[in-house]
Order: sequence, then C-alpha cells, then structure tokens
Amino acid sequence: MTQTKHRIYTTSFASVYPHYVAKAEKKGRTKAEVDEVIRWLTGYTQAGLDAQLKANTDCETFLAHAPELNPARDLITGVVCGVRVEEVEEPTMREIRYLDKLIDELARGKSMEKILRSPP
Repeated sequence: MTQTKHRIYTTSFASVYPHYVAKAEKKGRTKAEVDEVIRWLTGYTQAGLDAQLKANTDCETFLAHAPELNPARDLITGVVCGVRVEEVEEPTMREIRYLDKLIDELARGKSMEKILRSPP
C-alpha cells in the first residue's frame, strides 16, 4: 500500500509564505523577521530565499534543497496545530512543523534571540 504525500509537500512555498508574513505582521512583526527566521532554519541567503519564492518551488523541494538546515533546530519544541513538533516522525513534515512553530513564536512576540535559539 503506497501512502500519498500530504498536500503541503506539493504546495508551492510561495503560496504559504504570504500567510507566514500576514500572521507575523498582524501581531506587529515584520516580513524581514519572517525572512530571518526562514534563513536561520534553512541556511538560504536572502537572494536564495527570494529565488525559491520566485521559482514557485514546492515545500518539499524547498526544504530538500535548503543549503544547511540549522543544527539547533532540534531545540524547537512545542505544539503546532495540536501536534508536538519533536514527535513528528516524517522528516520533511517535521521541518515544516519546525517552521510553523518558529512563525508562531514570532507572532506571539518572543524575542528573536529566543526564536533563533541563541545561547544566552
């Protein structure tokens, strides 16, 4: 029995991105902060992120081709959409949930140092 991929995998990252920005901006944060969070998690440069958005890359490919997933991302814990991110077994879905959780933290007003898991 083959399992079908979750539709988020084939959804273009460019179509999800405006929702991340809107969620952050609604809470007084900026697009630049959203970009910083995405760059921290994925290792994309701003130019690389912009190119991925322009190319309409799907979410799975966006993450698969990320220059360097941040090794500190395993410090991201908590619940997103009723799911505990650190318990998500499928690697690509876990990366998507990590990003969702970072955007949630941004929208909730956490400091960038805490969001980016900077050592004290």
